[in-house]
Amino acid sequence: MNQQGVIGKSIVSLLLLGWSMGLMAQSAVQIKVDAAKEKAPMTPIWAWFGYDEPNYTYMRDGRKLLSEIAALSPVPVHVRVHNLMTSGDGNAALKWGSTNMYTEDKNGNPVYYWNIVDSIFDTFIQRKMKPLAQIGFMPEALSSHPQPYQHHWKPGDKYGDIHTGWSYPPNDYNKWAALIYQWVKHCVERYGKAEVESWYWELWNEPNSPYLQAQDRLKTYCKMYDYASDAVKRALPSAKVGGPHTTGGGEAFMRGFIIHCLKEINAATGKVGAPIDFLAFHAKGSPRIVNDRVRMGMYSQLRNIRDHLSVIASFPETKHLPVIVGESDPEGCAACGMKTDPQNAYRNGTMYSSYTAASVARIYDINAHFGTNLIGAVNWSFEFENQPWFYGFRDLATNGVDKPVLNVFRMLGMMLGNRVEVSGNFSYDYQSIIDSSVHGKQTDINAIAAKSKNSLTVMLWNYHDDDMQDNGSPVMLSLQHIPVKRAKLYHYRIDSDHSNAYEVWKKMGSPQQPTEQQYQELEKAGQLALLSVPKEVTMKNGTLTVDMQLPRQSVSLVRLVF
Repeated sequence: MNQQGVIGKSIVSLLLLGWSMGLMAQSAVQIKVDAAKEKAPMTPIWAWFGYDEPNYTYMRDGRKLLSEIAALSPVPVHVRVHNLMTSGDGNAALKWGSTNMYTEDKNGNPVYYWNIVDSIFDTFIQRKMKPLAQIGFMPEALSSHPQPYQHHWKPGDKYGDIHTGWSYPPNDYNKWAALIYQWVKHCVERYGKAEVESWYWELWNEPNSPYLQAQDRLKTYCKMYDYASDAVKRALPSAKVGGPHTTGGGEAFMRGFIIHCLKEINAATGKVGAPIDFLAFHAKGSPRIVNDRVRMGMYSQLRNIRDHLSVIASFPETKHLPVIVGESDPEGCAACGMKTDPQNAYRNGTMYSSYTAASVARIYDINAHFGTNLIGAVNWSFEFENQPWFYGFRDLATNGVDKPVLNVFRMLGMMLGNRVEVSGNFSYDYQSIIDSSVHGKQTDINAIAAKSKNSLTVMLWNYHDDDMQDNGSPVMLSLQHIPVKRAKLYHYRIDSDHSNAYEVWKKMGSPQQPTEQQYQELEKAGQLALLSVPKEVTMKNGTLTVDMQLPRQSVSLVRLVF
């Protein structure tokens, strides 16, 4: 090629480079955080966790994970578990657990046994956690249809196979109420009145589903609630009790429950109404396989929340009651691994992380829209003892090693004070996600921010329903009206190279029996990692700009410490 050709080619290359750089600058997502515009308290709705298998609580990896969860939160974490009243030997199994708190002697007299349930609650209290104490499920001796009682479900089995004798209403409401009374009374004696007053007592789980085996589930549940709430209040009048923990789509059941508590005859007392100190429901997403790839369904989870809050807000008596999303997750079955349920293959990597960040932020927005008092959104995921590494359960850790999603909660734990205004050229808000989800060409790049006396924190994410990763997009983050001239800047990241034990495990060759050295490396990789070295920064006219490249399915936390 002659010299003129070389020069011509170079000019074309420079023009293309300039055009490309200009396109990148134009396509950068602009995010502005105004620290002077405070919106509402950054209520730690995320500091709530739950799981089916209560006996994992005091096992080795269970204790370890609970300690980590307690340590990441600036407030006491609430924990909700199933099977606290279920009969059995205390051995854990998937979607099963037991405490054997109630049996009867040969004459039908009650025998109360608190050792196992005490071990569960002791583990929480030692970590300054608060039980979201579930009154369920039915002890075998009190079940109106006791046999078969224990199920032996495993991944791949029909989900309905779990609804055995524990899921039936009591054969004797007075004996059942006496058990509840004695349990609450025992807790007051063991932990003290002030401690138990800080808990929430709830009845059952998803009573508008086969979790409650009854012909008229609403009528049966309301009767059970009358007896249960009366027993709790007799044992501790200042206790907080509520329900009904309906599934998604259970708005009519929720409405009927509220009407009963406000206006109908109480089956236990004969008076009008029943005490109700909080309301609870569940909200789940809907992932599926599309073109051999996982496609999430956040719209379903957010719609469940919107529809239930709409019902609660429609009653003046309940609009301002505390509300708990008792299970708030991308889908419904934590113990259904990705081998038997391939739509759950999102769980090990960063897609679970970006989904969690994006959905938590939108839950704040929906609550603000209705003016309701949402205090908790329970992440129904924990850990499974003695299971294969990274099997694809919906859990926060595997064999004692943290998954990427747990680091989202570590980020949230640093977001203190009040939420502040975030604006920008965003493609999605909660309503557009409900309407069409995040299926289009544009990914959901957005942020939530909080300001305290000593810090300004911004969590950013790049999310899409389709399980793909790429280099993402440039983001220009402008922090405005910062009240100090100098601060220290920290930038944390969850992506394929940071805060990600799963990618490290795969690079090791996916060992099912890691060496001690490999285990230590995995433990370290599971912790929240910095993207860059912390540095001192100086504000110009109260403003700081932070530029970054935000990969698809990644999460960043930018933290200014004053």
